[in-house]
Amino acid sequence: MKLVNTFMVLIVISFISGCNPKKSAKESDVFQLVWSDEFDYNGLPDSTLWLYDTEGNSAGWGNNEEQFYTTARKENAWVENGQLSITALREDFEGKKFTSARLVSKADWQNGRVEVRAKVPAGRGTWSAIWMMPGGWTFNDGNWPDVGEIDILEHVGHDLNVIHASAHSKDYQWQAQTQKTGIITVPDATEDFHNYILEWTPEVMKAYVDDSCYFTYQNEGLGETKWPYNKPFYLILNLAVGGAWGSVKGIDEAAFPQTMVFDYVRIYQKK
Repeated sequence: MKLVNTFMVLIVISFISGCNPKKSAKESDVFQLVWSDEFDYNGLPDSTLWLYDTEGNSAGWGNNEEQFYTTARKENAWVENGQLSITALREDFEGKKFTSARLVSKADWQNGRVEVRAKVPAGRGTWSAIWMMPGGWTFNDGNWPDVGEIDILEHVGHDLNVIHASAHSKDYQWQAQTQKTGIITVPDATEDFHNYILEWTPEVMKAYVDDSCYFTYQNEGLGETKWPYNKPFYLILNLAVGGAWGSVKGIDEAAFPQTMVFDYVRIYQKK
């Protein structure tokens, strides 16, 4: 899509959602840094900051996903040259046809600003995500989406450079197509790094790409079924293969390996 069309899409979605497309809070003025990983080391992801989530492997994570998420395996998650790479490989492993990694932060936060600088993969069949779930929640709890989910970035390889941000709850959820969501086209999302940002207060959550706001969800004050976000959430970085959304147009197995790359992760909260 041409840049002029991208701008038009941004303006339309921002107008609908209440965003000002060119206004983002400055963290130096409003927020202070409380947690970060700059990936300024070499090796496996910092074990003081990250865990590996594997408990949904046998169930396909509820989405019929094709990958097996591994633990502390450098082929799937590795830090080098100041960047974290999460790589999905085409290989037979533990009964699955692909491997990848799903990292979860050991810390969780209620409200603030989440900023992740990343580059998404392009392969058809990939489903990359930066998102949040409530502290203490596990896949086997079985109470999704009632507990809430915040998607800062989702990107599928069959719809290149189209970035989604969403909020899911009991009343607003993907299965019923009622989730609160915003979409923006970023023409070089698979080729260059961008800052994917969530700003979250008790009253509103907003998502940005760089300085462009494209998603706003106001707390309607109607209770937990619509706004289950009055509690801490932890951060998840993962690259899935296939699944209910990722494989809508099939999986190009010849395109693998595919890698999602992260330059840094920073969490800010109000001073």
